Amino acid sequence: AEIGWNHMGNLKIAKQMIKSARDSGASYVKTQIFDTRYLNPGPWDKDGRRQIYKKAQLTKDKYKTLYNYSKKIGIKLFSSVVNKHGVDLLKNFQKDIIKIPSAHNRDIELIQYCLKHFKNVIVSLGATNLNDIKKIIKLNKKKIYKNKLILFHCVSVYPCKFDEINLPKIKYLKNHYHKIGFSDHTESIYASVLSLKYNPLMIEKHFTINKNLPGRDNKLSILPKELNEIKKFIEISNK
Repeated sequence: AEIGWNHMGNLKIAKQMIKSARDSGASYVKTQIFDTRYLNPGPWDKDGRRQIYKKAQLTKDKYKTLYNYSKKIGIKLFSSVVNKHGVDLLKNFQKDIIKIPSAHNRDIELIQYCLKHFKNVIVSLGATNLNDIKKIIKLNKKKIYKNKLILFHCVSVYPCKFDEINLPKIKYLKNHYHKIGFSDHTESIYASVLSLKYNPLMIEKHFTINKNLPGRDNKLSILPKELNEIKKFIEISNK
């Protein structure tokens, strides 16, 4: 369950989302780690986005609160990162799993840094071609990184139309690498359910407890009932 920054920095809401994700059948809940101190100057300085990002970002103390809460209630919390500073923050809490989003999947140095410190490194493959993917897979051939990579089929459109999701790409990717997951940016659960045909290792879906909460991603995220439906379909497909 990808809650991202749907919480907008509000820890009470973030905890509600984490608990709801657990109750709805998620095995993991994921946030996003970013820090506006490392955000280059740009149009976001004039249109108010920097202030929004600053409000929504999770500091080390905030992340510690959410990590301890998740551990207490029995769900695994991890995050995506955009630079080494995020990796350094997360490795203080756990070294099991981390994610690199599509916007940074060509940053081989960042991927290697994650592989050095974490047992499992998810890389979303949005906007990549086969050559890009082969460069990432090549890292897996190094003995110290062996079998740490998990590659997610992802279409970098948000929201993504159903006719653009290209589910057979999961099968195509499996011809090149063995640990393939699916990051679903469509607005319904249909793509996630149909992806079970290709047996993805993991499914990531944006999640919220209220589509009317502030923050652009809440409107495009699924609700607890929908997440639970995906869980039920997974259980049925495993019988």
